[in-house]
Amino acid sequence: MLKSQLLSLARKYPIFAFAKNAYQSSRDWYYRVQPIDDKLIVFEAFRSTKYADSPKAIYEYLLNHDGYRDFRFIWVFENPEEYEFLKNDRTTLAKHESNAYYTAFARAKYWVVNGWIPLRVQKKPGQVALQCWHGTPLKRLRHDIVTNQTTNHQENALRENDEDMKRYDYLISPSKFTTRVFTSAFNLKALKKDNIVIETGYPRNDALINATSKEQETYRKKYGVPKDKKVLLYAPTWRDDQHVPGKGYEYKMPVDFDLLEEKLSEEYFILFRAHNLVANKFDFTKYDGFIKDVSSVNDINELYIASDILVTDYSSVFFDYANLGRPIIFYMYDRAHYENNLRGFYLSVSDLPGEIVETETQLIKAIEGADSKSGQGKMYKKFSDTYNYLDDGGATKRVVVKLLGEKED
Repeated sequence: MLKSQLLSLARKYPIFAFAKNAYQSSRDWYYRVQPIDDKLIVFEAFRSTKYADSPKAIYEYLLNHDGYRDFRFIWVFENPEEYEFLKNDRTTLAKHESNAYYTAFARAKYWVVNGWIPLRVQKKPGQVALQCWHGTPLKRLRHDIVTNQTTNHQENALRENDEDMKRYDYLISPSKFTTRVFTSAFNLKALKKDNIVIETGYPRNDALINATSKEQETYRKKYGVPKDKKVLLYAPTWRDDQHVPGKGYEYKMPVDFDLLEEKLSEEYFILFRAHNLVANKFDFTKYDGFIKDVSSVNDINELYIASDILVTDYSSVFFDYANLGRPIIFYMYDRAHYENNLRGFYLSVSDLPGEIVETETQLIKAIEGADSKSGQGKMYKKFSDTYNYLDDGGATKRVVVKLLGEKED
């Protein structure tokens, strides 16, 4: 209450700004003097919104291997009450940006995160921070984004990138290609941090390499997929120019689902997965039995395994999905605008492991013509040999050994 009152007064009345600064100084001092616990690890995924990705894979590996049984864990979430199932005698929860959140980062010897964390989280000498990141990029990132006009927002974002990256001791990369991209995009050479990259593969992809048909059946049942239908996972990314101040990024749906239902509903069931940065909600009530919104599902791996075909645009999801050897279709309805005005790409579209379509008619035709074995051809093999060669089911162990050393079970 005191914090919110001081911040509110400081915004309204400059005379109260000193109170805000005094509060922040005392808070920062409090976190700096917290003792570091050498056996404590804090985990965060997608800005505290999900229990997923490589932080989840690393956590579960540590929890289930006796060699690390003396470690304790803290997971941080926007809504920790939704993750009570994680609590055990070694795992506790903290709310995002609460006192407990900052205390967790101040006390934990090890940080395991997969994206940006607030700059107020300051790393102290003796702490070790692991940045897992959350994908192999197709679209350009951070310092690599070239636009016709640089805005104050972009300049601030790049400054924040540099302050953010200074904190990390390790940055996971799944390939030599990604190492080159990360070094450039995150400005690592200029920051003298290019030595932090570790080429281990993504821990999250171990689950895809080890996926079974029984798991596929389990996840289909979990998400209400009719037994006689093929599953199409539609996972588009967000657009930089679809931002609503005070709300976040919205996604303007480019698909006529009435048309898709007419053409595909007898054979297909769609799982729709919006990017985690997309703020708007989607109502598919009228398409019950044909479309299910799975945007809030924590672990996208479950959706990969449940599906037969992936439809995406510029999202990095296809790199991971390629490990399953299943068809991928790229619906790039705004390709010229995205490539020339928003982000640009690291890969040529000719290198992508699947058919590229730009209209709904082409999309429907591509879905109807998708071959379940198309992910096993020469094009897919060449792609995987270039970008996914470290996805062999052992990435999590390699990362853990690098971070904590190898322990006997």
